Amino acid sequence: QAQLVESGGGLVQPGGSLRLSCTASGRTVSRYSIGWFRQAPGKEREFVAAITRSDSTTKYADSVKGRFTITRDNAKNTVYLQMNTLKPEDTAVYYCAAGSYRISTIWTTYDYWGQGTQVTVSS
Repeated sequence: QAQLVESGGGLVQPGGSLRLSCTASGRTVSRYSIGWFRQAPGKEREFVAAITRSDSTTKYADSVKGRFTITRDNAKNTVYLQMNTLKPEDTAVYYCAAGSYRISTIWTTYDYWGQGTQVTVSS
C-alpha cells in the first residue's frame, strides 16, 4: 500500500502563496490518481483538486479555480499543490489522497491518505 506525507503548510498573509507537497512511499505515486482535500474546523471535508495517473488531466473546485494548480512529478514521486492569492477562507488542514479511479472529487473513493498539513491564512 502507499504511504503519503504532506508538507509545505504554514501561516501566510492574505494574497500570499504556498506550495504543498505530497510524497509517496511504499508504492510509486504514478500508480494512482491523486486528490487534494481540505477540512476546516466544524466543516466537512471538501474537494480541492485532483490529477489523473496517466495523462495529468486536472480538476478543481470552483472556489480555487484560477488560484491553485496541481501538478505531479513522477520522477520525484511527488504531487504538488501550488496555492496563490490565498484567502482567509482557504484556512484548513489539507490532505492528499491516492486512488484508483481515473479522477474523482469524492473523498470516499480514495484509498490512501496522508496525515494532513495545516494552512492558515491570516494577517
